[in-house]
Amino acid sequence: MKAFLALLAFLQGAGAHVERVAIPGPDASVLDAALVRPTEPATAPSIVALHGCGGPFSARDGQWTLALAKAGHVVLLPDSFGSRGLGSQCGLTARAVKPEGLRRLDAIAAAQWLQSAPGVPAGGIDLMGWSNGGSTVLEVARAGRDLPDRLFERFVAFYPGCPTKIEDAGWQPVGPMLILMGEEDDWTPAAPCHDLARRFPAQITMIAYPGAYHDFDAPDRPVRVRENAATASGGQAHVGTNEPARMDALARVPAWLEQR
Repeated sequence: MKAFLALLAFLQGAGAHVERVAIPGPDASVLDAALVRPTEPATAPSIVALHGCGGPFSARDGQWTLALAKAGHVVLLPDSFGSRGLGSQCGLTARAVKPEGLRRLDAIAAAQWLQSAPGVPAGGIDLMGWSNGGSTVLEVARAGRDLPDRLFERFVAFYPGCPTKIEDAGWQPVGPMLILMGEEDDWTPAAPCHDLARRFPAQITMIAYPGAYHDFDAPDRPVRVRENAATASGGQAHVGTNEPARMDALARVPAWLEQR
């Protein structure tokens, strides 16, 4: 919950039009979420944005929310962990809330709630996420699952885990997808995502930034070795800002979302 409250405070401090909302969850839970609206009436598709394994990351997630709201998007950020009384999951290998399970269902519930919210443009929702949230984007985008038709139109995944999708011959995205990651990422390596993009060249656009690591788009975070990266090899991974990659992503993502 602390991470979610920090995100709210960040957005409020930046002057965003933010509201704390409650969304019925898939397991009788109630999801805390931040709803951010543009200053002017929304002119672009609405977005559900999914945090990483540490929960809402105010500096990174807030930065993106402000940029997307400025571009005319309504943005909804549900908290899958704090809403269930959970803290950071980064140091755990056995997690109760997983991309293929509750997080996927949370994303669908959030999008359905958002479609009925006042002031939200009609039509499909775009979905984006970082790390564990990016892996959830891949799970939600799976064709042939119990996904409401046309609920989501476009998918943006920052440094997701792609190995299980490479091993799954039945995985295929239901819509256009943009994957962005650091070429040097040693937490969620880029190579499997390259393979996935090569399998679906008409549907997946893959951007890998040379010299960049996990969390490359988080502002003002010097690269360091993180010790409690449970799902990384040896439990350690490099994380931190790559400023050229961050700036490119901030320009690239809104432009890609405009392609319809």
